[in-house]
Amino acid sequence: MADWSLLPEELLNIISENVEDCFDIVHARSVSNSWRSTFSFPCMLRRQSYSLPSFANFPSESKDLCTLEKIPLFLFRVQTPPPASASEYFLGGIGRDESEDQTELPSPIQCSVKAKIPGSDPTLMNMRDGQIFPLGHQYRISCDSKEYRSLAFLPLHKEGREEFIVLLSFGRFLLALRSSEMKWELVMGFKAPSSDNIVTFRRRFYVTNHAGMTMIYTFSIDPLLHLTDVMPLNHTCSLVYLVPCGNDDELFLVEKFGSYSRVSNLCRFTCKVSRLHEESDLWVEVSDLGDRVLFIRQQGNVSCSAKELPDGCGVSGNSILFTNELDNGTYVYKYGVDTGREEDDLNCWRFSGENRVTILSTSPVVNFRVEH
Repeated sequence: MADWSLLPEELLNIISENVEDCFDIVHARSVSNSWRSTFSFPCMLRRQSYSLPSFANFPSESKDLCTLEKIPLFLFRVQTPPPASASEYFLGGIGRDESEDQTELPSPIQCSVKAKIPGSDPTLMNMRDGQIFPLGHQYRISCDSKEYRSLAFLPLHKEGREEFIVLLSFGRFLLALRSSEMKWELVMGFKAPSSDNIVTFRRRFYVTNHAGMTMIYTFSIDPLLHLTDVMPLNHTCSLVYLVPCGNDDELFLVEKFGSYSRVSNLCRFTCKVSRLHEESDLWVEVSDLGDRVLFIRQQGNVSCSAKELPDGCGVSGNSILFTNELDNGTYVYKYGVDTGREEDDLNCWRFSGENRVTILSTSPVVNFRVEH
């Protein structure tokens, strides 16, 4: 076979101009050192960072700095030889060794993702042996304070200037920072329970807030930091998750409820899913997510289209998968599952029992296996 690494430079330049997918570029960089020098590392896979004032001693101002990172997210499916009875996935952020371009690497250069599983050493997995699906970005801030919970990043475009607002949950407060001022300020003039749910959707922040054990509120915050209440949710002891979908396409709210069976004394869970009706600021309950799969995880919830996943991979559309807890075995949630018990309501989301899911790791990336 011809040695692709020996192609003339002018042909490499033509190829580089016609390769659009960022992971195809990464694959091309792994052909040889000459290809690597021709194809620059994709901008969308770089971890953009911002230096911000520290908020660890708020309301006291500090001269210390903290770092905010923009991290690309991906779903990586490991290729297994047929006939395979299970599919293995990694879900999380992509990291890059900044010194790799200065290092003389062998040819062909291995294109790898480093995966860390508890109880084992980090493992390099060849990206050419799998399928990769971009899932957008997440933001992470470096902070030693135990009071910090979650954050969201809202880009602003003002007269050609790139500005942004960061909103974070700190203790029982919501703090905001504008890039034009570089100073943390209180969003709410009173204390409120901290929230793990802060997302951006159509140029606004959305936050959930537990008020005791019987009421859950959601509210939106505009770029001027004005609050607007969204319809409260009158439910008891439910876990709530916000899941933005697509490029500001839709925003979903997933509520998870626990109940105990008198017979087996085991906890059974059901879910309710609502979609934000932006014009009326109301949550509208839905029973169909289309081809979407909602992933609930510790570092922020994401979604993807099941149409992009190959048939028979064990993950199908119109489903919810909780990956935020280590479990010996779980299942995806579907709507209207018939359990065979008359007392169980069909008008909810619950374990489908179709394909067993084993969560192998939740940090630093989610690693799970789906049997099919």
